[in-house]
Formats: sequence, structure tokens, C-alpha cells
Amino acid sequence: MRPFLLALLLAVSLTTACGGAAETAVNERGLPERLRVGLIPNISPEQQRAKYEPFAAYLHRRLGVPVELFVASDYAGVVAALAGGRIDLAYLGGLTYVQGEQQVPLTPLVTEIDHDTGTPQYVSAIVVRADSPYRDLKRDVVAAGKSFAFGDVSSTSGSLYPRIMLTEAGAACSPRRVDECPPLEKVTFTGGHDATAQAVLSGQADAGGIELRILRRLEKEGKVPAGKLRVIEERCVQGYPWVMRTALGEPAGAALAEAFTSIRDPALLDLMRAKRYVTVTAADYDEVRRSAADLGLLTVEQ
Repeated sequence: MRPFLLALLLAVSLTTACGGAAETAVNERGLPERLRVGLIPNISPEQQRAKYEPFAAYLHRRLGVPVELFVASDYAGVVAALAGGRIDLAYLGGLTYVQGEQQVPLTPLVTEIDHDTGTPQYVSAIVVRADSPYRDLKRDVVAAGKSFAFGDVSSTSGSLYPRIMLTEAGAACSPRRVDECPPLEKVTFTGGHDATAQAVLSGQADAGGIELRILRRLEKEGKVPAGKLRVIEERCVQGYPWVMRTALGEPAGAALAEAFTSIRDPALLDLMRAKRYVTVTAADYDEVRRSAADLGLLTVEQ
């Protein structure tokens, strides 16, 4: 083989091995040949994956590509998978999304219209045991130095917005140490909304931050006795965005957004906690960005 031809073949081989020319194959709609979908574990990973299998089947039918579900053990795992190119589309909380865009370009596509609010917003709540004397967040929890349970540190409704409510009530939550919120006696992170509910029920924490619609579902499923937890403070939160890696391109984004906004099956919408889907933009999460930055929750570990 001639030296020039050998060198050319070697150069092509090295370029492909390093990813320079071996991009993910896409179909005529700009979609990858296998769509990899990531989910945050707002319930246990096994339950989350099983729950979304009907959605994966719908996307397969609608888009004409196989769909693979990925559930990380925590919120950071989904962001790491996006940054590493291991997944293409993900369902993230608002905080997880703005944290993730610090590591990889992301495009928010849609969010759900919530059943309870009738808007693209849902409710983050602070709950206590119903038989407790705590009724005012500022007086009975913060000023009294009680213990508090957050969910995952990157949860919007289980961490960020409860922290906002605590700060407004007088807690000096540290922007450098997420586990410091004086005068609260103790701050813990349970890893999920269901675990936070159990922590407050069992008395491991005096109060906790939780997504209200998840609490209502846990009550409906009998996992939390109805009426045993009482809401003492709440805030509306911009809905969870479905985001894609921006590198997939606009045609893929349009196809994916259309697949969501075209869902009409009541059973599928109910399973996904949605009345319907509407498109969103990065600007819809500006409040989350500002609050997260103020509270030190946008630091990316190197």
C-alpha cells in the first residue's frame, strides 16, 4: 500500500475513533435511530421506569424509532448522562435543568398543564404531621429551630422552593453549605419526595419540602395515610420541562415537541400527570435560575 494512502486511511480511522466523524446516525426527521430517554427518580428508579413504559411505547409509535428508558439513581445522574451523550431526551425538574445547562447545551421543549392548577405550574409545599402543633412556618418551624427534610438536593419542589420559603421565613440558609439553614436544628436530604413524606410521618423530621401532587398520589395509593400530613406553606413552580440535547438540532426538537403536544390518550396523559402539553422556552425558567444562583445551587463540581 502506498504511504500516502496508508496515512489517509489511518487519519480517517483515528478521526472516527475520537468521535470527530462518527456522529450518531439520524433519520430523515433528524431523530437518532434509537431515542434514549432519561428520567429523574422522583420515586424509586424501578417504579419510575415501569411507570413510563407506556410512554416509551407511544413515542416509538409516533416517532418510528426504538425508545430506551434510563433512570439514574439521583438527579445528578441524569444530568451526567446528558452531558456524556448517553441520553437524548430527559424529564427534569426546573432546577435540574438549569444546573444541567451549565454542563451541556440543553433545549427545553414542553411541560405539562397540571391537573390541579390548570396551568403550566405545580405546587411545592412544606408539610408537617397533622397532629403536630406547627401551623406557621416562621414561628413554629424556623424560629423554633425544628428539623427539616429536603428531597434530592437538585429537586426543584423538594429542595429549591422549600429553601426559598424557609429563607423568606427567616432561615439563614447558607449559599455555600446546603445542609446549613440556621436556626433550624437539623437539615437532611432524603433523596426523594416519598422518602421525605415518610421522614415527616415517622418523626425523623419536624417538617419537609415535597411536591404536593406527589403527596396526593402517595395518599391515593395508600402509601401515606390520607390526612396525616398537613400543608403549612406552598409556592407555585414552573412545570418540569422535557429537554433535549441541543446538539440534536431543530428538526428533532420540532418532532419531539409535536409528539408531546399531540398526546390525546386520557390514560397516557393521566399516567404522566398532565392535562395536555405546551411548549416552553429557556426564559420560562429565569426565576429558577435567579433563585438557584442566590442560594448557591448552581455550582458545578469540577
